[in-house]
Formats: sequence, C-alpha cells, structure tokens
Amino acid sequence: MVAWRIWIGLWAGACLALLAVASLAAPPATTDQAADAKQFADQFKPLLARHCVDCHRGDKPKGNLRLDNLTPDFADAATREHWTSVVERLKAGEMPPKEKPRPPDKEVQALTDWLAPRLAAADAAARAAQGRVVLRRLNRVEYENTVCDLLGIRVNLKDQLPQDGSADGFDNAGAAHHTSSFLMEKYLEAADTALNMAIVNRPQPPPVIAKRYSLRDGHPVRASSENVYRFLEDGTVVCFCSSEWHNVWISSFYPPDAGDYRFRISASAVQSAGKPVTFRVTTTGSTLTGKNGLVGYFDAPPEEPIVFEFVRHMEPRTTISMLPYGLAGANTVKQYGGEAWDGPGLAIQYVEVNGPLHETWPPESHRRIFGNLPQKKFPSYNFSDRVEVVSDQPLVDAERILKDFTRRAFRRTVAANDVAPFVAIVQAKLESGYTFEPAIRAALKGVLISPEFLFLRERPGKLDDFSLACRLSYFLWSTMPDEELFTLAEQQKLSQPDVLRQQVERLLTNPKAGAITDNFVGQWLGLREIDATEPSHLVYPEFDHLLKVSMIRESELFFEEVLKNDLTLTSFVASDFTMLNGRLGKHYGIPGVDGWEFHKTPLPADSHRGGVLTMAGVLKVTSNGTTTSPVMRGAWVLDRILGTPPPPPPEGVSAIDPDIRGATTIREQLAKHRSDAACASCHSKIDPPGFALESFDCIGGWRDNYRVTGHGEAVIVDGRHMPYHKGKKVDPSDVTEDGQPFRNIDEFRQLLLRDKDQLARALATKLLTYSTGRAPTKADRPEIDAIVARVRNKNYGFRSLVHEVVQSALFQNK
Repeated sequence: MVAWRIWIGLWAGACLALLAVASLAAPPATTDQAADAKQFADQFKPLLARHCVDCHRGDKPKGNLRLDNLTPDFADAATREHWTSVVERLKAGEMPPKEKPRPPDKEVQALTDWLAPRLAAADAAARAAQGRVVLRRLNRVEYENTVCDLLGIRVNLKDQLPQDGSADGFDNAGAAHHTSSFLMEKYLEAADTALNMAIVNRPQPPPVIAKRYSLRDGHPVRASSENVYRFLEDGTVVCFCSSEWHNVWISSFYPPDAGDYRFRISASAVQSAGKPVTFRVTTTGSTLTGKNGLVGYFDAPPEEPIVFEFVRHMEPRTTISMLPYGLAGANTVKQYGGEAWDGPGLAIQYVEVNGPLHETWPPESHRRIFGNLPQKKFPSYNFSDRVEVVSDQPLVDAERILKDFTRRAFRRTVAANDVAPFVAIVQAKLESGYTFEPAIRAALKGVLISPEFLFLRERPGKLDDFSLACRLSYFLWSTMPDEELFTLAEQQKLSQPDVLRQQVERLLTNPKAGAITDNFVGQWLGLREIDATEPSHLVYPEFDHLLKVSMIRESELFFEEVLKNDLTLTSFVASDFTMLNGRLGKHYGIPGVDGWEFHKTPLPADSHRGGVLTMAGVLKVTSNGTTTSPVMRGAWVLDRILGTPPPPPPEGVSAIDPDIRGATTIREQLAKHRSDAACASCHSKIDPPGFALESFDCIGGWRDNYRVTGHGEAVIVDGRHMPYHKGKKVDPSDVTEDGQPFRNIDEFRQLLLRDKDQLARALATKLLTYSTGRAPTKADRPEIDAIVARVRNKNYGFRSLVHEVVQSALFQNK
C-alpha cells in the first residue's frame, strides 16, 4: 500500500505537469491595453450606458447578458465570449430592441469595427498558446471500452467508477472532468478487476456448463400457487400471463465463473390467432432501466417453435429470465386455470446453455500480454492447481512486454524513457521477493493508472497523427484506435485527406460504430434520461417497458438509417418514414406492423410523425411523469435542433407547475408569464416550438384533449373505463418570434425547414462538441459556416456532414 501511495504521488505530479502544459497563462494582448481601455471608456462606454445598460445590468439582466461591468479585457475567455455575443446581436439588429430608441448606425458600426479585430486577435493568441480544447480524460464508457480492447476482455468497469460530469451537453467534455484521490482509488480497483479477468492462473479452462433446462424445474413456475401455466408431456411450459411476478428464470443455471455463454431458447406462440407472441429476456443482477439488463425482445412464431440463439457475457451467480408481453394478467388467468385458458400464450420448450466459451487456453487476453511464456505450478491455499507465468530472463521479458503494452495503452509510439519507470517497478518487486507474474501485474497496473493512459494527449496547434487517430476513434467508436489506425499514424499518413476519408468510412461500417449511436444520440436527444421520470399509471396506464425500450430503439435506428444512407440531415426535423415495431405502431395509430422487430415504415399521408421532434422517446424525456411543458420542450428544440439555447431563467423566477386537474391550461398559465417584459424576450423564442408539440402527451401519444385527473368527460378504451378524464382541448398554434403563424406541428416543421443552413450549423456544432470535448465558440462560426457550405452542395447529407466535421480545422487542431 505504501508503494502505491508513492505511485499515486508520482501520478498526481504527472497530472499537474500535463495540466500546466494545457493551462498556460493567457498570452499578453496584441494591442495596447491601456490605450484600448481609455478609448473604450471615452468613446464606447457612454454609448452602451445610453442605449444598453438599463436592460443589461444588475442581478437579472435581460438575456442573461450584463454590460454594466463588462470590461475590454479580451485576454479573458469569458469576457471575450460576452463581447462576441454583443457584436453578433448588434450586427443582427437585435440590440437595442425595436421598441427602444436606437443609436446612430455610424456609432454602432464604429463599436463593432473596434471590437471585431481585437476579439479575433485575442482569440488567435489564446489558441496558439493553449489550443481550443482543454485537457480531458477518458470518461467511464471510454475507459471501460479502452481497457477491454487493450486487454481483449469483456468486463463491466464503468459501474466501479463515479458518475461523469457533463458540460455542453456531453459527458466527454474536458471541462466536466475532475480528478480526485477517490477516483484514483477506483481506478486502482478497476485495474485489478481487469487484470484478474485478462490473466489466468488455471492450468485448464473452467468447467463448461452444457445443459438443457426446462422451465418446469425453475422458479417461480415450480413454486407458484397461481394456476397460470400449462405443462406438456415433452417438458414444454406454456406461460399465459404477463404479470411481472411471473418473470420466470432458470434458477438451476447459476454459473460460478464469469464469461461468454451461448443460450438457445426454443419457443412458440400458442392460441394466438396466427400472430407472434413477443417475450423479453433479461439478466438478473441488473436494474431494468433503459436498455440496461435487457438481452432483447423476441417474437415467438405461432404454433411451430423456432430456436433463438445469442451469446451473452454473464457475471458469476447470475442467470436469465423470460416474460411474455401483452398477455392477460395473472389475476384473470387463474380464474380459469392454465389448462382451461383459451387466450394466447408463450410456449417454451427448453433453454440450452453452453459456456463459458473459450476458443483457446490460455485465452487471447492472457497471450496478448505474455505471448507464449510458459506457466508453472504455484499452488496456494485452496488452489492446488494454480499456475503462474515464469521467465528465465525476467527483466528482458518485462521490457518487451511493457514496450508493447505501453505503445497500445498510451496510443502512440513509445521511447525507452516511457517504458523505464514501469520496468523499474518490475525490478523493485523482484528484488523484494515477488515472482515474475505478480511483478508484471504491478507494472501493468501502473500503466493503467498512468496519466498517459487516462488522458487524451494533445498539444496546441495541429494534431499529430496519433492524436488524430485517437480523436477519430473516440469520436466514432468511444474507444482506442485499432492496429490499422496505429499503423497509419506511425507512417504519418492518417492526416492525408483521402486516407482520413477512407478511415472514416471504415470506422462507420464497423460494428463498434454503434458507440456513436449509444453515446452521441443518447445525449444529443436526451434519451439517457428516459428513466428520469415515471409516467403516472393513473394518467398513462398504457405505458410499459416494451414501449419505453421501443422509444429508444426508434430514435437509434432512425439515426443509423440517416447516417448509413447519407440522407439529408433535415430528416431529423421532417421525414416520410420512421422505424417502427408493433408496439410503437399501436402507440402511433399506424397499422400493419406486428411484433418486436423494427422495420423502416413509410408514414401515412395524414400522419403527424416524421423526424425526431415527434418521436415518443424525445417527447417523453421533454416531459415529466404527468404533464407536458411548452417551456421545457421549446428550450429543447432551441438547443438540440436549432443550436440557439436560451439563457437560464433569472434567479427567483419559479417554474410553472401545470394544473393536472384541468382547471386551466398551460397556455393560460404562460400567457401571464409572457406579459412580463423581463420574461417575454426569451419566451417569445421558447414557447412557440413548445406549443407546436402540445398535441403530443408526455409519453408521445397524439392527443386532441388533455388528460386530467379532476372532473371531465369519462374515457373508455377497449370497453374499459380509464382512470383519467377528458380535459380541455389542446391548442398547438402560435406565432414564431419573427411573426410567422402556424396552426400545428406540421406547419411548424415546415417553418424550421426554411433555414436548412441553421439546422446543419446546429448539428455540426453538436458533432464538434462531442468529437472534440468542447463546444465551438462564436469565434469558430466562420469554420462552421464553411462546413455547412460544403454539405449544402451535397444535399445536406448527414454522412457527408460527419466527413466534413472530421476534415475541418476545428477537428484536426487542439
């Protein structure tokens, strides 16, 4: 432990050195600061005092922009950002507002002409010294992926680490990453977990489980007191209910060893009128949130069984469970009994398990570290067959092992002085009595907590090929570069435009590209927050787990369809298709789709769907569990779709709580809010897109009237009285800030499509933020406009946009 405390001290010192390089003091201003300060005080401060300061002062300045204490200190990044905003708003004619007296155009022009070159010079000087992007470390997902790819293992590490912070909408932003002694302890624990998985001390692989199970022998079938099952002579069990407490698992499969296991489930639908019965498979030991813990949903065909096969990594002492979807409740079925019940059911003939699976022994993860070095017996207490790697030339082998390992771990070419500290750890351990393998483990652990491994190494200016390889790989794969990227970086070919385009295509067609769907889409659209609220079962009794998972998959599959086929990015606003399965088809009122499987589905001419704005997942995460808020949804549209996020509300302004009893509508409540001049400037932008989406309830269903819990007209669905009532009529009409009226979401989307450049600009900004770890600033607008101009000529293709982002100077420079 003392040794590791010393190592942590060295680690902290190295981090400070990296931070010192990454956080150099801002360079001196290129202009005479004293002269600038005098000119500002004499010429421009009086102008601002006459026309701007009345609104932009104090603790609650209009637009969250305070000018009464803003100085011409252009070396300060925050001050620069504020002045850039002033220039943009002056040039756009937004300041002062139309109803206020305006200064002479000549004076406004003089101010913007004075500010613009000073802002540009200060920004260029700061970037030359520091770069645009701050030093960032791997987030939890990137850390787990990188360790697993480095070692050739599959293990859950991210849950051992603290939650990552978020900045600019993403959790890979450098500004949100903090480092502490607690985090270091967790890194040490995660490194131990990973190395224990990668290095084996068994002479033979663990015993293989190869067995066929019947649900008849499992819990809760065997122990159930409710008569909801039917048992056939061949061992088949027919499940007739979808009640959660009849989630059946293979209780006799309880593996002692972690690893990959192959499952084969034979299933069919019975008494289902020729339609499939959908069922879900989950793993025990995981909370069923989002897609976490879910193996998948499957469609059992009518009558003739088929075998569903999948390979799943299982932790020790866990198993799988199955539950049919959409069948009757247990309280209904048990009134008749499983033998007499004539409704649909799921027949499961058997479940076969084989694993843990190992192609070779020692496994690839072990050989990746030690190569073909031999193992000898080193028995220990309760492990008489234990073996360890041995070496006749321990320091020679250690240097070879660590040179290869650090090259891949540090994601660059390594020199002797990079490897020497870790070889020294091996030597010190050997001299203190350690055997070869534990000494190597200690050094490998040191590599895995090294700043060179945990942080993305980038120097100011144009990225070298290794840094470019990392930026590209973590952008599209959320993990380290593979060997092909390493080789191109070593040859200094990756930065060649044609080679870079080829690599983007290669990475996008690799299964690892699913990471950009999970991590970019999940945060851009906010789908990671799908479980932040739980819809009220009184107001939305139809909400269930299959609908929730289908919401997520629709958005993910739609994104992949647009990306794969280079469809226009305007598809994210309006499209003539979406990705549907039977559950979403029913939710959207679109017939002809059954089962769990998703299909690219043309939308009917009268459908109000199309694009991400009208997807149920987006509509859910922009609501709470009971009501919708035009403010929340409007702010989401401004930020995620238009790239013009509104400022946060002033302190002391409380949120509006919608009246779920139905006495007043949210529009009536907001009318009073919008009459306040201090609120109107923002709400004139926020509220229109929010009102356009009011026709969708908080689980994304279409509505003409609000659902209320108070008095109202009774609602009957499929012959059943609903626990909610029919409330006031929804009014989705409004007028945009620039005076364009619309009656509904269809007309509003057409208004958005008038400015395709802005849609492209907003999405390019999100991609750059995610891929580089920092949001572009206003000074980057010319480069973003250049990206937009290039994709404009390619019909705003989304795949083309990804290519242009990677080819841009913003991506290829720190």
